[in-house]
Amino acid sequence: MTLQQLQYIVAIDTHRHFGRAAEACFVTQPTLSNLVKKLEEELGVVLFDRSKVPVVPTAEGQQLVEQARAVLKEVQVLREMADASRDDLAGELRIGMIPTLAPYLLPLFLGELLRQHPALNISVEELTTAVIVERLRQGRLDAGILATPLGIAGLKEQPLFNERFLLYVSPGEAIGRKRYVLPSEIDAERLWLLEEGHCLRSQVVDLCHLREQGQAGGRFAYVSGSIEALMRMVDAQGGLTVVPELATVGMGPAQRARLREFRSPVPVREIGVVAWRHSAKHKLLGLLHQQVGAAVAAHVRAPRSPHIVPVLGEDQR
Repeated sequence: MTLQQLQYIVAIDTHRHFGRAAEACFVTQPTLSNLVKKLEEELGVVLFDRSKVPVVPTAEGQQLVEQARAVLKEVQVLREMADASRDDLAGELRIGMIPTLAPYLLPLFLGELLRQHPALNISVEELTTAVIVERLRQGRLDAGILATPLGIAGLKEQPLFNERFLLYVSPGEAIGRKRYVLPSEIDAERLWLLEEGHCLRSQVVDLCHLREQGQAGGRFAYVSGSIEALMRMVDAQGGLTVVPELATVGMGPAQRARLREFRSPVPVREIGVVAWRHSAKHKLLGLLHQQVGAAVAAHVRAPRSPHIVPVLGEDQR
């Protein structure tokens, strides 16, 4: 039994396809299949039901695959500990970031971070909160930057900053004549929302009490995965949408004129760095926290009385 064989069976379980697993492992499919077959013979257990599409682990195989994941994760921790024992800030940092944050936050810190630390390799994926959490557990990500607190066992969280929620309102809306708005004054019929699966959607649903309004009718049924798309719909069709503060960086005067603030206590989302509790990349995670915090300081305004809107809502409870 080798670590390579363990990597292969984990890849098959992840991709549920021998060919795609081989591609992910940078080997030919016959090579992967032969080594997995030898492992099955050594263990005396059939790990995968090859008659099904997609391929699935057998009942016995599922337990062994999960144990293989645990072994590979511990091997990764050993390697990270060795890297962390050196003084240089080098190595790989794999980050997952929610889509409602990545386009606005990355440009603020990434370039400077790479310039200051040329030996550091960074990869970033835009993923939903649920996928980030799962990949942290699997050891496929080193850190997530997302809305917190999550309160999930096995993960450690470090808050970065509070980001205000603002309203982006069409000039034709009566609510746009107000300087400050209460969440209870927002009509679900006039609100454009993100599609399900985004934590920002669930936060807006909680903030605006949309469950009590029935979430029915009109613009509430519109499906979009982009804050920019929602603002364009407001510009073209009227209505309003809720945007996070960093999404307003770089707005021109015409767009800024459409922004309205919430009355105190000001609703915010807490953004934090989340990592697996046994991660050994303490130095790199600390560097990430420092760089992001410094980069956003000039772009977010801390309200006197913030109200952190819960992350888990209608589609994550």
